[in-house]
Amino acid sequence: MIKLSGVIITYNEERKIETCLTSLKDVVDEIVVVDSFSTDKTEEICGKFGVKFIKQKFLGYKEQKNFAITQASYSHIISLDGDEALSPELQKSLIKLKSNWVYDGYYMNRYNNFCGQWIKHSDWYPDKKLRAFVKGKGEWKGINPHDSYKLYNPKNVGKIKGDILHWNYPSYSAYNKQIEKFSTISAQSYLELGKKATLWKIFFNPTWAFFKAYFLRLGFLDGLNGFVICAQTANLTFLKYIKLRELHKKKYNQST
Repeated sequence: MIKLSGVIITYNEERKIETCLTSLKDVVDEIVVVDSFSTDKTEEICGKFGVKFIKQKFLGYKEQKNFAITQASYSHIISLDGDEALSPELQKSLIKLKSNWVYDGYYMNRYNNFCGQWIKHSDWYPDKKLRAFVKGKGEWKGINPHDSYKLYNPKNVGKIKGDILHWNYPSYSAYNKQIEKFSTISAQSYLELGKKATLWKIFFNPTWAFFKAYFLRLGFLDGLNGFVICAQTANLTFLKYIKLRELHKKKYNQST
């Protein structure tokens, strides 16, 4: 049977970190928490579970997660965020997997809770995530803050039953703040990649983002919150591109 490390990155996660750790404690052989100097009770709560607690200045989402992997004692990893937890079915799947680990990595679904409602449609479910993997067989990649784990051999992958339970936004105001934050990070990442913010992208991409999530992926079946999520998906896309356009303008003015 393999040894399994649970790896988590945190910053001010006192709201859900105990739920996260409780779901892991009977599944993994160690828990590693890499914390970006939380100012709430995150460290105190983690101390009750005997985790390996490491303080690290935030490097960026994918960078922080790649650093966290290096701190794990074992080669086999299950990666969570501080506001996530393993469902009972996923706990059983991982315990079983420890006796028969075959692939470099395993996908599972993520089930998102928005303002107290579990969201079953739009782009939010099934929200497939590769979170169980072998160290050295891949890395966190993508455009911050939308990182994802990528295997070097993407064909050597399996899927296990059960959900990652994700309590992402407890209120509309919290969601608004995160949209503002994520759009700023995304715009900066796009600038660094040399991407452009054409008028076509500013007008078309948000419209398509809403249409796809609300109609094609049945977001309307989640009621009011489904509409809010799809509208904010469009808003995030819109803000990302107008902020990118602003950054390009600022960069041009500085060079002239």
